[in-house]
Amino acid sequence: MIQIRPFASLGAFRNEWLNAHHHFSFGGYHDAGRMGLGRLRVWNDDEIAPGTGFDPHPHRDMEIVTYIREGAITHRDNLGNEGRTEAGDVQVMHAGTGITHAEYNKEKIPTRLFQIWIMPDKRGVAPGWGTKTFPRDGKGLSVLASGRPADAGSDALPLNADAAVLAGTLAAGQTTELTLAPGRSAYLVAVNGTVTVNGIAANARDGVAISDERSVTIAADKATEIVVVEVAA
Repeated sequence: MIQIRPFASLGAFRNEWLNAHHHFSFGGYHDAGRMGLGRLRVWNDDEIAPGTGFDPHPHRDMEIVTYIREGAITHRDNLGNEGRTEAGDVQVMHAGTGITHAEYNKEKIPTRLFQIWIMPDKRGVAPGWGTKTFPRDGKGLSVLASGRPADAGSDALPLNADAAVLAGTLAAGQTTELTLAPGRSAYLVAVNGTVTVNGIAANARDGVAISDERSVTIAADKATEIVVVEVAA
């Protein structure tokens, strides 16, 4: 089953520095039909104004993945980690037993990102943070972060969850394949351009919920960048 969630239908929040859209229930936005997809609990589409950001705040027992689309974000936490993650990069924070962090846009342009929360397989793991650069090589989907057994030993950032975050760029007319094992689901968002997913059209920043599909063909009608989260259903 392929379900399109148009960008215009997403939950929204806006103040003087943050323009956010929520694919699933989050904060003041609640939709009983959009509580997550398997272990995927949050997918926020955020735009952060220059010189602003999220002041220190705590998390626990969640795997938090940030995919930078434009600009950069600077991370700092109470474990002593600090780093800048820019467009095309991904960072993973393991909230585990508890972590307090801040995220700031120290750039001169807005930062646009996806923040993705995945529930861990077990509670109370050690907290941590890491970031990595991945090439945009036009060769289809690459695994950016994963806790799937099949990805053990790969270059992907580790996740404490049986899930994976994938991304890639497609030229106009190019296709890529995604195979889902029984009991697995996926959520896909095109950063820009337009795609079809098993023949069903989706525009930029629409959500595409995929379940009960073994073989998924993703075709780009226009040049596009896509992000996918694959999870146990």
